[in-house]
Amino acid sequence: MLFLTLEQFLTLFDTKKTNTFTYFLDSALVRTSNQLVSLTTYIEKKDIDMKDIHIIFDAIQNKRDYLTRFYNKSLLPRIEKQNPKSFPVPMPENKINNNQVVPYKNIIRNIHYKEILISTKSGLENLPTFLNVVSDLFVNYIIDYKLLCASSRHYIRNGRIGSVFSSLFFRASIMNPFVVYSLNKSVLNGTKIFTPTLGWTSYCYGFLECEEVIEYVGNDVIQSVCASTEQFTKDYYPNKMVEIYESPSENLLKNTKFTKKYREYFDTVFFSPPYYRLELYPGSEQSTTNYKTYNEWLEGYWKPTILLCNYVLQKGGKLCYIISNYGGKEKYNLVDDMNKITLDAGFSNYKILNMYNKNVNVNSNQTENTEKICIFIK
Repeated sequence: MLFLTLEQFLTLFDTKKTNTFTYFLDSALVRTSNQLVSLTTYIEKKDIDMKDIHIIFDAIQNKRDYLTRFYNKSLLPRIEKQNPKSFPVPMPENKINNNQVVPYKNIIRNIHYKEILISTKSGLENLPTFLNVVSDLFVNYIIDYKLLCASSRHYIRNGRIGSVFSSLFFRASIMNPFVVYSLNKSVLNGTKIFTPTLGWTSYCYGFLECEEVIEYVGNDVIQSVCASTEQFTKDYYPNKMVEIYESPSENLLKNTKFTKKYREYFDTVFFSPPYYRLELYPGSEQSTTNYKTYNEWLEGYWKPTILLCNYVLQKGGKLCYIISNYGGKEKYNLVDDMNKITLDAGFSNYKILNMYNKNVNVNSNQTENTEKICIFIK
C-alpha cells in the first residue's frame, strides 16, 4: 500500500507565485459567497487592519509548519507494515465513541485524502471543502472571506489558523475503524461480513482486525475507493478471504455472480449509509444523483438496499447500521423512516445503541452529539 508521505503532501502546496508582500497585496483575491474581488478592494470595504493582512501573509510564508502539523495529526498512518495488530481493548457496547483513539482514522484519511478532503461536498450548507480552501490560500493567493472576518483574524493573530480551517470548512465524516472493531467484539460477533458500502475502507480495517472474522465482502460505487480498499486488504490481510464489488448497493441483486454466491451467506451486515444529502460524494452513480427527492431516495435506494441485506443474511444473522436524523430548513427523520422500511422487510428489532460523535452536527435541535446504532435480527 503506497501511503501519501509528508513530502508528497507538501508538494501539493508548491506555488510559482512571487514571494513578496507587495506582490501578494497586489495580486491576492478574496472569494466571497458569489464572486472573486481584489484583496485591496476588500480591505478597504471591510476596513481590515493591514497588520492582520501581514499576519496572513506570514502564515503563507510559513505554510510548511502548519501543513506538517496537519499531516502528523490527521494523515500520518498509524500502522506498521505486516504488523497492524495494534487495536486496544474494545469499547463496551454502552460506550461506543467515534472520537476515541482517533489516530486510527489517519490511515483512512491518508488513503482517500482527495475524496475526503476535496471531492466530497457538504449537502447541508454551501461550505467550501477544507483542502480547497487551504490550497487556494497557500498556492493561489485566494482567500476565503471567512478567514478575514473579525473572529477568524483574532485566532490567526494568536497563531491558530489551523483552528479556523478546521472549524469553518467542510471535511467528510469518517467512521473510526476502532468503532467497527469494538462493535464486532462487543455485540455483533460476526465471522463472515458484508458491507453494502465501504466507508472509506474503515469497515474492512475494523473487521479484519478481529481474529474471528474469516471473510469480508464489501461494495461501493466509488471506483478509487474500491481499488484502494482491495489493495489495502491484499497488503495487510493476505490470509483473509476478501472480495470487493463496485456497484450501487440498490443494484447489486442484479449481479448474478453475487446472488448465486452469497444467498443467505453472511452472519453480519454492517454499514453507515448515506444520510440522504448531508454529504455529497463524488461519482455519477451516487444515490443522491439518481434519486432527486427524499421519498424517491427511500424508495429507490434504501428499500432495495435493505432487500439486499435480507437476501445475503443467514437466518438469525445481524444487520447493523448507524444513522441520525438531520436537517436545517428541511428536516429528515432518517431513524424512524429507514427503520420502518427495515422492519417492513422482515427484520426484527434487536437493540439500538448510542454512538457519541462530537462532529455529528446534523440537527439544529439536537441536544446530544450522538448517532443511533440500529441492530436488527433476520
